This record gives sequence, C-alpha cells and structure tokens, in this order.
Amino acid sequence: MVVQSSVMQEEIKKEPEKPIDQKTCPLLLRVFTTNNGRHHRMDEFSRRNLPSSELQIYTWMDATLKESTSLVKEVYPEARKKGTHFNFAIVFTDLKRPGYRVKEIGSTMSGTKGTDDSTTLQSQKFQIGDYLDIVVTPPNQAPPPSGRMRPH
Repeated sequence: MVVQSSVMQEEIKKEPEKPIDQKTCPLLLRVFTTNNGRHHRMDEFSRRNLPSSELQIYTWMDATLKESTSLVKEVYPEARKKGTHFNFAIVFTDLKRPGYRVKEIGSTMSGTKGTDDSTTLQSQKFQIGDYLDIVVTPPNQAPPPSGRMRPH
C-alpha cells in the first residue's frame, strides 16, 4: 500500500529581517502604552515614578515605527486587530526646566501601510535615555487627532 501526502505551503508575508549589526550594541527602549486615546501626562514621568504600562524592548536607533508596532502587537493580542491605530511620541528630559517634554513623531495602523511606517527613532532625534509613549486605539474608535497638543 502506498500512502501519498501532499503538503501545501502558505506564503507567509513577513517584513524582511534586517541583518544584525554586529558593530553596534542594541539599546534598551522603555516603552509606555495607553489605550485611553491620549499620551501619558508629563507629570506621570519622574525618576522615581513612571507609568505602570512599561514594556522593555532591545532595539537599534534605526528601528522603524512599523517595527515597534509589531513588537507591541506581540505583547498585546488585542492590538493585532486590523485597523488598530498606534500614535507614537518621544518623551525626553527638558534641559531648560525640570521635568519632561513630549514630541509626537508619527502613527501607524495595523494591516495598513502608512507614510510614517518607515520613520526611525534616529530620524526623530531619539536619544538613549528617552522614552517612547504609544497610544493604542482599537479599530472601533476614532483615531486620536495627530499633531502636537497646544497648551491652554
């Protein structure tokens, strides 16, 4: 008796992996996420007190926002839904006065290509020691407005 088996391979769409840069050490990226439609308040960041939603990711300065989106989706399954919106900001120490400042750097969406996908941390002047703050908005809610928020 002869048993035949046919195996079908599905083509898995995966972004090409970057070659590992053996001359540059990765950095520890401290990422904070929210799902309330807005970035963390700056008073939530201090040396002794940080938001509780911290992810620690080892990455490189040339990491893109789309790559960072993929890493967040690995940790939060609910963020994998097509249409989930990710709004990125760098939180950095204000050198002119005590405290932190925020700089919005772009947004991505699960399952959709966007203009900010290839934006890198380095291109946005990210420095080691800065934080990344990401607003994760489910697809059934309107994405938060982009651009900097103006003080009242």
